[in-house]
Amino acid sequence: MAGAFGFKGCQKIRGPQLRNLLEAKDFILFDCDGVIWHGENAITGAAKVVSSLIRHGKNVVFVTNNCTRPRENYVTKFCRLGFTDVMLEQIFSSSYCSALYLRDVVKIRGQVFVIGCDGLRRELQQAGIPCVEEADDPSATIYDCALAPDVKAVLVGHDDQMTFLKLAKASCYLRDPDCLFLATDNDPWHPLSSGRILPGSGSLIAALEVASGRKATVIGKPSRFMFECISSQFSGVDPAQCLMIGDRLETDMLFGSNCGLDTMLTLTGVSQIEEAQEYRNSELTTNHNLVPDYVVDTIADFLPAFEELEDQSN
Repeated sequence: MAGAFGFKGCQKIRGPQLRNLLEAKDFILFDCDGVIWHGENAITGAAKVVSSLIRHGKNVVFVTNNCTRPRENYVTKFCRLGFTDVMLEQIFSSSYCSALYLRDVVKIRGQVFVIGCDGLRRELQQAGIPCVEEADDPSATIYDCALAPDVKAVLVGHDDQMTFLKLAKASCYLRDPDCLFLATDNDPWHPLSSGRILPGSGSLIAALEVASGRKATVIGKPSRFMFECISSQFSGVDPAQCLMIGDRLETDMLFGSNCGLDTMLTLTGVSQIEEAQEYRNSELTTNHNLVPDYVVDTIADFLPAFEELEDQSN
């Protein structure tokens, strides 16, 4: 998608151009990891940016594929890191949106088998969605374990306690063509501060797709459903008036492109501008959907733009 001011993809933007862009947008969508914070450390200036956006009347929402904690835990984390203006209704996680999908879209009538952390289960339970209780003996195998009746969906998210038995059970449930196969997100991996990586939900989904011979429906970014959740809960959401800010080309920028939003890459996370330029110069037109309209080094680059806005209003 071309930027709102006619620039080509990967436009490095600062100062007056950034100020004009922010003035033109009503909704600002932020990814969290790599954009707002790194683990338990806020990106320098990020809390002030969020507070300034809200103070200037912008609708700020957070769209994250991290499904490991329920939304109230996100509010606690935001507050702990200095983001005192963030409310529960501004947070759209892949676990929360998965719960909305099961409750409001497919109107699930039966149990859900969950591969994921406790935070995902809690989000489902708060939406009134019954989950299969795991009560297997540690020595149980797929040959002798119990299989729950009336499983109408398998939902896969990040699970640091993944076992072969969980994979085998999910494969059995998915033999029923009426059993839905859903995924919170398809992120392949996540960077750790030590330079190591953490396998993401996408790696678990890939294993189950091979075992079951089926493809998962992905709820989180880059799927449009997360944007539909935002549109259903905020009035007057116009894609042309939205800006999606993220750090990952294959999820955040593609999400924005899929939803018709202008996109901005911040270089404090996974993807770097060289990768975006490679996609921009690719002969494969599908790769162009991964190219951001704008690039900033960090969202702290917004701060001078706010100072200019405040100077103009004085």
